[in-house]
Amino acid sequence: MVGQRTIRREPPKLPYEIETDLDRISHLPGHILDQILSQLSLKDAARTSVLSWKWRYRWAKVPDLVFDTQCVTIPSQDQNLIKCKLVSIVDHVLLLHLGPIRKFKLSHRDLLGVPDIDRWILHLSRSSTKEFILEIWKGQRYKLPSCLFYFENLSHLELFNCLLKPPSMFKGFRDLKSLDLQHITLTQDAFENLISSCPLLERLTLMNFDGFSHLKINAPNLQFFDVGGVFDDLIFENTFRLTLVSIGLYVNAKNDRRVAQGSSSKLLSFFVNLPHIRRLEIQSYFLQYLAMGNMPSRLAKPCIDLNYISLRINFNDTEENSAALCLLRSAPNLQELEMLARPEEQSTTGTLTDFWEDDHGNSLFGQLRIARIVGISGVKSELDFINFLLLNSPVLERMTVKPASVNGGWEFIKQLLRFRRASVQAEIIYLDP
Repeated sequence: MVGQRTIRREPPKLPYEIETDLDRISHLPGHILDQILSQLSLKDAARTSVLSWKWRYRWAKVPDLVFDTQCVTIPSQDQNLIKCKLVSIVDHVLLLHLGPIRKFKLSHRDLLGVPDIDRWILHLSRSSTKEFILEIWKGQRYKLPSCLFYFENLSHLELFNCLLKPPSMFKGFRDLKSLDLQHITLTQDAFENLISSCPLLERLTLMNFDGFSHLKINAPNLQFFDVGGVFDDLIFENTFRLTLVSIGLYVNAKNDRRVAQGSSSKLLSFFVNLPHIRRLEIQSYFLQYLAMGNMPSRLAKPCIDLNYISLRINFNDTEENSAALCLLRSAPNLQELEMLARPEEQSTTGTLTDFWEDDHGNSLFGQLRIARIVGISGVKSELDFINFLLLNSPVLERMTVKPASVNGGWEFIKQLLRFRRASVQAEIIYLDP
């Protein structure tokens, strides 16, 4: 009809075109698809194989294999069934996997040290693996096979509940940058050789270990060191790049005869190879260890870069107080300080020290801005320290105080309000325990 527009109909789309419109994600560049898969758990990545023919084996190229509780869900308490299921899954994935395996993590809450792990480690030793994480959560410590020590491209190694016996021909991990060992057994010689033969090591974590008790750390590129356990001695050698240090000694150093004694200052020797330390955490009883020997008023060389200190301390112990004062005086650029009282020792009866009441002269903390005092019980030595800190911190902005219990809370607050402050802007915040 005249005046009417002719409506043209589009021809019907072919099935392939319909699929193309609906499945735009499959046409993204390959590296984008790989990034998408890398954000999924291995279990979910494998499920993408049903999306289309293009996805069928895409998951098998994922370079990071993580077998954890999220990936492997087994609703059973039967240990034999759990073991069989877990072994079957790992075997299946390794059999179908295509390409290099950059990362391998095995950490399941029901995992025992099964012999199959040896087979998987042997397989990985031929795959240029860079990250290897093995966490055995149950049973006795798993003895690692010698082939692990021939991973030539390893940059990150993390072991939990393992027994390490490096072969005599072990030359070290030349590319290793991060080492995390927890609940492990290793001989003294093997430990020292392991650390010294990793020239690129930047991060080292040691927790709850046995077989060695002298911690000799020789690592020229080390930047981060975190240790917690029972040991006799700690020596840093060639650690001039170390900046972040956290140390916890899990035994009373005064009652443990194994801890090395002597007249030389532990505090002085501790800092000789730490010229650029920026952050220091001293936990449990390690301050007792540092307090051994003749205590100087301050270190021979100040720690210019040290801006954060956290100390676990017994305020009733004169030797620990002396070590703490020496350390504080030797950190002229300290900006943040945390003092944690050991509550089981703060309320002990007997002669209490007047250490912080004495005139310590030149103890000005010119850069300190934030202070936290935690776990105190309100005894005189603790209050003396708070008063001392307030009088010697002219730019202090905030002091947070958190006692160990609610007993005497109001009296405690009144005491705090009476203290004079060198900083007119200093704010005291009281937190309930």
